[in-house]
Amino acid sequence: MTAPLKNRDSSLASAEPLARRTVGVPATHQHRLVHAPLREHSKKLLRVMKFGGTSVGDASSIGKVADIVRAAVRESYVAVVASAMSGVTSKLVEAAAQSEARNRRQAATILEELRERHAAVASALIHSPQQRQPLNCKMDELFQAAGALCDAVSLRGQLTLPARDSIIGLGERLSILFVAAALTNQEVATEAIEATELIVTDACHGAAEPLMDLTRERCVARLRPLLLRGIVPVVTGFIGATADGVPTTLGRNSSDYSGTILGAALDADEVTLWTDVDGILTADPRLVPGARSIPEMSYREACALAEMGAKVLHPKTLRPIMQRGIPLVIRNTFAPDRPGTKVTAAGPLNGTRS
Repeated sequence: MTAPLKNRDSSLASAEPLARRTVGVPATHQHRLVHAPLREHSKKLLRVMKFGGTSVGDASSIGKVADIVRAAVRESYVAVVASAMSGVTSKLVEAAAQSEARNRRQAATILEELRERHAAVASALIHSPQQRQPLNCKMDELFQAAGALCDAVSLRGQLTLPARDSIIGLGERLSILFVAAALTNQEVATEAIEATELIVTDACHGAAEPLMDLTRERCVARLRPLLLRGIVPVVTGFIGATADGVPTTLGRNSSDYSGTILGAALDADEVTLWTDVDGILTADPRLVPGARSIPEMSYREACALAEMGAKVLHPKTLRPIMQRGIPLVIRNTFAPDRPGTKVTAAGPLNGTRS
């Protein structure tokens, strides 16, 4: 078992070359960044924060994400996992299907609409054209690659499972660029990282499962040196790759699963799922106006709710952290002062809830 970050010696800070660039930040400005420098025998916690599609759905929401992370990084080591912007993955699924049907023009139209949406968010998020240029260049590169893959599928009239995973994983690859850019705007040191570098899975495309030993090795090697230097990794949810580097996806709506996989791999002290509701509620608020959040529950209770279809929690989410006793907290990005729901092994200590 890998020792928790907070107990590691500060000499580990030299494990990664200092020449690694902080994404989007000129070298002359890096001394002003909000760092969380490692002190020997630091008591600071390691938190993994996963933000869902509505939390990164537009420039204003992404700004709120940056506010939350900036506040957290002052007292904790923080790693971020981000979903695609809301609705983007469904559009990419449609583009993949249109490509297989040899409707090349329809697929291209979908990608262009998505490109325009992301370009508008980029403009609202970063007002300076000069500062926005690296983001636009990377975004254009990703859309060109997706377009070429859709064209290749259209020519063959066949959508392989690896090709489908590559196409529908585009949303997360774009999203981390925006979150990283927003953090850079707030002078938080950050690096955008695709989970294909970190989460090693089997070859079950569309519903891949992590190979945790390999995943842990890669996460420790790639992310721990960044965390020790006070840099916030921003990692794609939903996607991974086989040991041979073939892209995979973990299943629809599985970015929460990505967050807990990362939390388990890093021996985090806590994983927080940031969404658009105040935790796990006593009832559907659309049907029961008086529905309220449940302050605390056990893994067993949360698993039962997930299996019954509770939308706030993916059925696989708790698996990685249950094995390591890591608490899960579900909170509202748009009401960050509310405590949300905490899920632990024991649940409420007194067996009752207020």
